[in-house]
Amino acid sequence: MKLGKVIGKVTLSRQVDSFTGGRWLVVQPLNREALAGKGQPTESSVVCYDNLGAGAGNIIGYVEGREAAQPFEQDTPIDAYNALIVDTINYMPPKKT
Repeated sequence: MKLGKVIGKVTLSRQVDSFTGGRWLVVQPLNREALAGKGQPTESSVVCYDNLGAGAGNIIGYVEGREAAQPFEQDTPIDAYNALIVDTINYMPPKKT
């Protein structure tokens, strides 16, 4: 699972029936520096299926690959799935010695 920040949404005119009830979000993956507030994310953004109701600015936990299709009863063409919405993050980076 990765953490990412929702930076936008995708509007579709049509989608596969198994995606009914959800929406698509543009998510910026967060690295250690971004979590610590000391840098900007460096990875490319991903499009993630969401049926939990995350919005712009929310931090979410998402899965990619085969694990992203596990919540669906039938085979579903999906690359990333929003598994949770984060309430708080307490990140304490290790001290350099």
